[in-house]
Amino acid sequence: MAMLPQEVIRKKRDGGELDPAEIAGFIKGVTDGSISEGQAAAFAMAVWFSGMNRDECVALTLAMRDSGETLDWSEFGRPVVDKHSTGGVGDNVSLMLAPIVATCGANVPMISGRGLGHTGGTLDKLESIPGYNIQPSPELFRKVVDEVGCAIIGQTANLAPADKRLYAIRDVTATVDSVPLITASILSKKLAAGLQSLVLDVKLGNGSFMTDPDEAKILARSLVDVANGAGVSTSALITDMNEPLADAAGNALEIETCLAYLRGEKAGTRLDQVVVAFAAEMLVAAGIATYKVEAEALVRRALESGAAMERFALMVHRLGGPADFVDRSEAYLEKAPAVVPVPAAREGYLTACETREIGMAVIALGGGRSRPDNRIDHRVGLSDLLPLGTEVQKGEPVAFVHAADLSQAEAMRERIAGLYTIGDVAPDPRPVVISRIT
Repeated sequence: MAMLPQEVIRKKRDGGELDPAEIAGFIKGVTDGSISEGQAAAFAMAVWFSGMNRDECVALTLAMRDSGETLDWSEFGRPVVDKHSTGGVGDNVSLMLAPIVATCGANVPMISGRGLGHTGGTLDKLESIPGYNIQPSPELFRKVVDEVGCAIIGQTANLAPADKRLYAIRDVTATVDSVPLITASILSKKLAAGLQSLVLDVKLGNGSFMTDPDEAKILARSLVDVANGAGVSTSALITDMNEPLADAAGNALEIETCLAYLRGEKAGTRLDQVVVAFAAEMLVAAGIATYKVEAEALVRRALESGAAMERFALMVHRLGGPADFVDRSEAYLEKAPAVVPVPAAREGYLTACETREIGMAVIALGGGRSRPDNRIDHRVGLSDLLPLGTEVQKGEPVAFVHAADLSQAEAMRERIAGLYTIGDVAPDPRPVVISRIT
């Protein structure tokens, strides 16, 4: 007997538990268009109000994973790992993480996304590099992963197509923030990529989508439980996002920071702590290292030897970028015409910043999208962002604005200056890795 979509909606609306067949049938209809947008919207709203238990969420994730192509890397004989971040400001960790972990012996087929809201997107950053192809053919994608060990690309139309349709409906029906729907959306794409293990970065703070510690733990626990229930070994780290992670925010500027990091110029920073923590977590999950300390030593060796930088250079070139990009990045990355300092309003210590508004400022400069069809200016953004806790003198730059013209740069300088709080006493340092969920 054919499933009636309205009966599935009614059952979930009334708080009932859907069985895997009902969920799979509904998602099949979402994929092939036999279920209307109104029915999909009603389903999303029913889930938003009634929630889903772990088994339902596993079934939803697997149904969305199986709505399209799934990748298989078993012929390469190396562990397949990846990482996903819930998004922040100055979070360019994926750019360094993929080549580091590949250098240590894993395959990292990283399916990444564009900017969402105030958060920057890995794909937008990579498109700062002339020629870099974020949508290679499946054959080229496999070839690069095999030869280099990593490839960072965008989601193809054939990977989890149900998620694309359902997300577009959630976006216009105020159901984006449903934990079961967030969980299935994130994991369906990752599982379709053929992973054996996954590490999640759940951001917490005024620059993330999660500002409440309990909500961050709920999301992290849901993601870990459902991914493990779907057969992928998964853990999560909750990390601080009460200030930009890198010392830059903006596309080409974050590529420059990536190269500086791979050259060893960012050791000891909060960015370094996050990169090493996630790389070590991925290596232990992949079975390449047994203990965290062993994994961290492998990461440091990959960086200090220059091997991770070589992997990054090779990935860029194999995906269409210049062969000499890492040696001559200044010749390829476009520079903003106007660069002005943001002066400290008074002497003292940087005690707080409005991180989300820093991300919104990058969008206002043209470095992000307020509409999906907006073009991005890869040149613009903020650089040399001082970390919280830094002692400053009045007039000393706390950041530099990179803008398309001088008037825009000067207007933004005033806006950015107002986003920092300067106090008389240095704030207590906050841990950047807050907790681990397994």
